[in-house]
Order: sequence, then structure tokens, then C-alpha cells
Amino acid sequence: MRQLQVFALAAFIAFAVELCGITADAAYRADGSVLPAGTELENEALDQPREVFHSEAIGGRKSYLVKLGDAAFNAPTLLGGAARQAGMSCNTCHINGTFNPRLFVPGMSLRPGTFDTTGAVFNPLADNGVNDAVTTPSLRGARFLQPYGHDGRIGSLRDFVRNVIVNEFSGPEPSPAILDALVAYIEDIDFLPNRRLGPGGKLVGRPSDAEKRGEALFYRPFPHDPTLSCAACHIPSAAFVDHRQHDVGSDGLFKTPTLRNANFNAPYFHDGRYRSYAEVVTHFDRVFYLGLSAQDRRDLVAYLAAIGDGEEPYVADGVDVHLQEIDDFVSVLDIAIPAGEIVAVALVADAVNGELRDLAERFPSRKDTAVEGGRAERAKARGAIKEAVLSLRRLEAAARSNGIETAMAGLSEYRSALAGAAAAMKTAEPWSLFNASIAESHRAARQQLFRAGIDPALAARRRIDPDD
Repeated sequence: MRQLQVFALAAFIAFAVELCGITADAAYRADGSVLPAGTELENEALDQPREVFHSEAIGGRKSYLVKLGDAAFNAPTLLGGAARQAGMSCNTCHINGTFNPRLFVPGMSLRPGTFDTTGAVFNPLADNGVNDAVTTPSLRGARFLQPYGHDGRIGSLRDFVRNVIVNEFSGPEPSPAILDALVAYIEDIDFLPNRRLGPGGKLVGRPSDAEKRGEALFYRPFPHDPTLSCAACHIPSAAFVDHRQHDVGSDGLFKTPTLRNANFNAPYFHDGRYRSYAEVVTHFDRVFYLGLSAQDRRDLVAYLAAIGDGEEPYVADGVDVHLQEIDDFVSVLDIAIPAGEIVAVALVADAVNGELRDLAERFPSRKDTAVEGGRAERAKARGAIKEAVLSLRRLEAAARSNGIETAMAGLSEYRSALAGAAAAMKTAEPWSLFNASIAESHRAARQQLFRAGIDPALAARRRIDPDD
């Protein structure tokens, strides 16, 4: 039975490769072989971070530019070298505009959720010979948080985005239009709403006694320097930042991070050294001689948790979530194709293919013995996804050959193919990896591969399921 599960899962991985129209070698790279052994890129949680857009929060809608930026953010071709080969995009590190707490690259990470932006793996020219890994920050509310970078070395978001693409990930120079789109997308990502915060960043509603005491401590001057306080740097009326750099005893000058939605941003400090608010408060108590009692520390933690909260921080992952993302990306083509914006068309196609690959992997092969039931439904879903991929390829080819009318006809054909895929996926969803119990069985089968000494990616190169 164990051997059957091992090879069934290998067959599924191989099929996901073939289904999405990429070579076995590309799949092997996409599974991490171009990156150090032990690399972790995937976030397999069934609940994903909720993304709130300012344009929608005020009753409007996302613009063409925001949707194009979102597509570029999800397109591996935006980056270069090893990142592109590994199938990484900006969204790999910043899931739905937040961060990836599981991100880990041996030799470039100090702990999960951290990453060395000056390491040799992604851009040897930027390597400084030191593993100075930093946390990947959430982009929520980024338009309020300049300067950028943990050390605040870059004044504009546009310059920061370009630096990440070109210098950190060795990507090609992005066009001004694509940079505009990426900045528009990031600036549209809002903080999660927090009804506990009123005007000026004050706690409202019915704060607990501990939260009230913690708020008072937050504003209280430090004993050794009455010009300092927590609120002096984390200015409540200014998204809890002061746009300045400070030495807080963490090995250098670093900018003040926001405390908005910080409940979902652990680990804390630039290098992720602290896992909890309690550890952060203890650090400041020690370094700045605050003389806090145990109760004081608990009260400050209670206050930080109140101001760092956010409504509906996670959404259940499922077919509909991916289809909505795909629909947003594809809507860009209604403008980009007639305008002859080939770069935009290519980025959208890359992002959509990534979403379809992800969806395909959620519907295991009928030979995967770790998943019982729904074999015919899953097979139909995979076949329909394959048709959508092929249709999108034809559309992109038509756009590249300057056949606008043909490309627009192809867009209509693609939407029809996607509608068929959507219906098939919704029917098969109960037997997919969006089902928590099935996902757990599948994860256990994958672990068996490793215990058996079989690399799933290598197995995929050697075995193709002939029935799929």
C-alpha cells in the first residue's frame, strides 16, 4: 500500500506538470532544484490572508492599472534567474500583499519568514558575503509607510519596487508602464479595518482595563529620557509610524514599523528575532530601562494586540477565490490587446497560467490512492483546465503576431473555456485539496515519498501517468 501511494503521488505530480503545458525539466526546477535543498516557498494553508483594496473599500472598483499591477505581481517572468526558474513571483514572498511566514531558503534565511536580499542565489552581483536576512514585510498600508526597506534607505515606493526586481532578484529592467502598475497595485492595498481604533489612533468602544492601562503606558515618557515614549515613534495618528530610523538595540538603524495589523506580521523586528509581543516588550524594557512590572508588560501586550488587530484577517481558500483572481487578471486583456500592449498581455498570461497550475495541483490524479472518491470529477476538472491553458496560449500567440481581431476572438474563446473549467472544478471541489481532510491525506502521502528517499520532483521527471 505504501509503495502504491508513493508512486501514485509521483504520477500526480507528473500529471500536474503535463497538464499545465510545461516540460518535466521546468517542473523539476519549479519544485526547487535550482534553490538550496530544504527550501520552502509554498504556503499550503487552507485559509489565506484577506486582501483589502482601498479603491473598493471607498465604494469604487480596481482600475486597469491596479489589476495589471496585481497580475505583474503574480507573474514569475517579472523576476530573473533562479527566481524565475523556481516559479517565484512577488506574491511568493508577499502572499496577497502580506508576507509568507513559511518562506525559508537555506543559507539565505535565519528563520522562517526571513530572507537575505543581498545573497548569491538570486543575484550573485548583489552578494555581500553576509547572511543578513530580514523579514518580508506586509504591504498593507504601504502608501503611508515611506521610506522603504527595513533600514529606510529608499525614499519612494517606485524606486523600492524597481530595486527588488532588478537588484534583489536579477530581473529585467521593467518598463515605466509596468512600474506604474505595480506601484498602483501596492498603493491600493489597505490595512484591514480595525473598529477598535478611532480618530487619532485612540482605542474606542469598550477597552478592557488591561488595554486602558497599556495605552497609558504606551504614551508614558521613558524614565531615562522624557522626550521618548512608545507613542513618540509609533505615532498613533500617523499609522503608528514616524517615517524615521532609530537604533533600538537591534544591531543598527531601522525604520519604525507600523503597528497596524501587526497581529498578523510575526515574527517581529527587522530580522524576525522575536515571535511575540511579549518578547518585544521585554526587549524594550531591558534596552531602555523602563522598569516595567510583570503586570505592566501584560498590559502593554494587551494594548498592542488591540491596536494590531484587523477584521476578517483570513479567507477560506477555494475555487471561487482563484477564479476571481483570474477574472481580474483577464479583464486587463480587454484593454491591453486592442492597445497592442504585448508586455501586459504576456504578464497577464504568465499570472493566469500560474493560477491555473495552482488549481490543477488541487485536483489529484485518479490514481492517487490518498484521495478516495470523485476520480471522474477530478479528471474532468483537470481536462477542462488543460483546455483553458491551451486556449490562453493561442490567445497570447495571436496578440504577439499583432492580430488584434484574432486575439480578441481568442479572448472570447478563452473565457468560454474558463467557464467550462470553472463548472468542472466546482463539481470536483469536494474531492480536491481544498477539502481539509483530503489535503491532510495528500500531505501524509507526500511525506511518505520523502521517508522512502524519493524526491517528488525527480519522480515526476521519470514517470508520466499514461491514463492522464
